[in-house]
Amino acid sequence: MVEAGRPSPSTTWAGAFLFGVLLGGLTSLVSTVAIGRAWGACDTGVGAAANSLALLFLAPLIWIAAAIPLGVLYGVLGGRHRRAALAAGFLFTVCCTWFLVTWLGVLDSYPDPVCPGNVPPWWPDFIPT
Repeated sequence: MVEAGRPSPSTTWAGAFLFGVLLGGLTSLVSTVAIGRAWGACDTGVGAAANSLALLFLAPLIWIAAAIPLGVLYGVLGGRHRRAALAAGFLFTVCCTWFLVTWLGVLDSYPDPVCPGNVPPWWPDFIPT
């Protein structure tokens, strides 16, 4: 029995799927663009074509890896606390993007004279790498 004013469970999970796909896509897009810019600024890798191919294969994996937890998060929280689910999803998206960019985009072991400390010049100082 569904209470008045509450969405049905099937509606909640359909919204969760859409939420996961949209915010997972946003995470994937922002992460791959930032990683590509970091690699380009620090002259990382073999060349632009090889880096682009690596990011091309990486983008769907990031999308799926971000969409599943976001969908589950929204499916669990979205039925009762829609705003909390949106806020938690946005926080997860930001944290996931930061983790991916600092883990894959800023390579510690790559020797590069262009970027001191392998941190791109455009990276904000107040965000840790």
